[in-house]
Amino acid sequence: MPTKARGVISRVPGAPAQVEEFTIDDPGANEVLVRILASGVCHTDLGVKMGVYGTSGYPFLLGHEGAGVIEAIGPGVTTHKVGDHVILAWRAPCGKCRFCLKGKPNFCAASLNAEKRMRTLAGETLNPVLGIGTFCTHTLVHANQAVPYDPMLPAPQMSLIGCGVMTGIGAALYAAGVTPGSSAAVFGCGGVGDSVIQGARLAGATTIIAVDIDPRKLEWAKEFGATHTINAKEVDPIAKIKELTGGNGVDYSFEAVGKPQTLEQALFCRDLAGTCVLIGVPGPGPTLSLDLQRFFDTGGHLCVSWYGDCLPTRDFPLLAEWYRQGQLNLDKVVSRTITLDETEEAFAAMERGETLRSVIVF
Repeated sequence: MPTKARGVISRVPGAPAQVEEFTIDDPGANEVLVRILASGVCHTDLGVKMGVYGTSGYPFLLGHEGAGVIEAIGPGVTTHKVGDHVILAWRAPCGKCRFCLKGKPNFCAASLNAEKRMRTLAGETLNPVLGIGTFCTHTLVHANQAVPYDPMLPAPQMSLIGCGVMTGIGAALYAAGVTPGSSAAVFGCGGVGDSVIQGARLAGATTIIAVDIDPRKLEWAKEFGATHTINAKEVDPIAKIKELTGGNGVDYSFEAVGKPQTLEQALFCRDLAGTCVLIGVPGPGPTLSLDLQRFFDTGGHLCVSWYGDCLPTRDFPLLAEWYRQGQLNLDKVVSRTITLDETEEAFAAMERGETLRSVIVF
């Protein structure tokens, strides 16, 4: 019997998204129905709503950073049961593609999703953002996208592990491989950037430099472990980073904005043979004009990090346990909690730079 649900649906690029009722068919093979408890409002959802990533695929069910409770399971599901509390992952390795077979499931080319069984009351098939859709009372996902967590832990904080926090921490731990005693610079100190800072701290970096143009965000960055802050509106960040590192530059740099200018700064603030990680999603259009000789002379590595190069079934429980132990500060990432009907205002607050994360709580 179909489940009735309410969610935030985007129909026209750039237009306000609306809370609408929709229906969800019973879970199919290897699928689970999840009642959402909390969902973080991520910048990627704003990009989808505004048409940044293309204008096809509407109507979208927004949201991809969620935690909830399994209410029904489909045929073949043996690893979950009704009542399990789960964090939702927008990537779930298939185990069969060329990357999974090479032992690199974090690069899976055929990530598992549920069939599209969610429809508007007019019968339109909804397209859940990143195969999840979490700005809603209920959603349908592949069982492998649901990673259990201890129900004693708070759902708002756990929901953030599902995307932004994992992306940032994974970029430091896995994509860059930050080492103890090293130095790092993070360009862009929103929810993802501050998670990079936490990841670098957890990995043992002793110099962590936060770079932003918003003084409020730079103050927040200190709470997550930044040892130095730089306002790029006031000084040349490359020169200042060199000054703070004995003229050498940092071992690791991270770009969490998605703009050519900040990526260039991240590239050239490195020490010789340093690593630069691009995390910010540029969207179609931006290009980087690079002095190749200067890039060659610096050496090292430039890489892109998708989802922190994580394995959700391994890493979500790890981050949840770090939170339990007090090693991972997720309470400060939750800037405010809101209702489903306040999602549009949460997007506006994000654009004004007032929040790290608004979290929808049911």
